[in-house]
Amino acid sequence: MLVDIHEKAEGAILLDGLEGAIIGITEEFGNGPRILYSKEKILSILMERDGMDSLEAEEFYYYNIVGLYAGEQNAIFLDLPINMIKNNDEWEYHEN
Repeated sequence: MLVDIHEKAEGAILLDGLEGAIIGITEEFGNGPRILYSKEKILSILMERDGMDSLEAEEFYYYNIVGLYAGEQNAIFLDLPINMIKNNDEWEYHEN
């Protein structure tokens, strides 16, 4: 289903040029919706689009993107996707 991100996440901060790294919209009690970006996809965009090596991309990511505060509905970033697997009666968490 097609989603109008501007309607669904009204007021959320969108990062120019990183639309390809959006992986979802989040909600939080007492705060408006926020855009969820994939760290892995952002780094890939920086390396492919801007010709950065992995070290440059990481440095740029942390300083200019994660370090940006643009308001209460600031973007958030998924650093480590995990899968939950039930083993007997215990939950285990595994990297994707």
